[in-house]
Amino acid sequence: MSLEPSELIQALPDIAQNFRKNTNSEINVPYGKGDRNTFDVFYPEGSAKGVFIFVHGGYWLRFDKSYWSHLSAGPLARGYAVAMPSYTLCPDVRIPEITAEVTTSIEVIAKRFESDIILCGHSAGGHLVTRQICQDSNLDEGILKRIPKVISISGVHDLRPILKIVQNETINLNEEEAIKESPALLKPHFDIPVDCIVGSDERPEFIRQNDLLANIWRGMGVATTSAHIAGKHHFDVVEDLLDPEGLICSTL
Repeated sequence: MSLEPSELIQALPDIAQNFRKNTNSEINVPYGKGDRNTFDVFYPEGSAKGVFIFVHGGYWLRFDKSYWSHLSAGPLARGYAVAMPSYTLCPDVRIPEITAEVTTSIEVIAKRFESDIILCGHSAGGHLVTRQICQDSNLDEGILKRIPKVISISGVHDLRPILKIVQNETINLNEEEAIKESPALLKPHFDIPVDCIVGSDERPEFIRQNDLLANIWRGMGVATTSAHIAGKHHFDVVEDLLDPEGLICSTL
């Protein structure tokens, strides 16, 4: 899809809606009490070999699951069910509360499937999925044992730079939270591999954040990879999920 970032964002709701119309799915399944505490599930043909949970980005400020349904295409073709949760956005909640909501969504989704659970997130979603496998995570230990891989796409793994940008006027992150919520500053579960993927045409900070987690956690003994997808920017790098033979889905 050769669209400029702003054009691509405007087109996403229609693209995702068209996908939902033609896919075996359950929409707006509740996992909590909040208005945005729901997830969608997309089913492959035949029995699912696992569930691929995709957590959307948007700087903890924007978007919901309805923008990204079509990204299920690649994992579905690989035989995975795909679940996409929404979560409450800042400033209605703080980032630690979003982390907790995502934990709850994963636990509810996990009860629907008995197989492997792949966690994948884009941008802020990359933060939210890697945060789940830190040693202080509240995610159930039994679920952690079912996670063979976590994929962070353009993830934000060190939240301290957010303290210096204008978006923090709405995010309301403080220094203590930035430290406690940064996967790159925390100890990981050592037996869960992590793939860090970023577009080569993204802003330097996203590339730095991508490589940062891969390097730090690799030094701690985690099996990590770091990949830059050529010619992709922050908003179209996730389109690699559309291709069952692409970099991301080929690792499933």
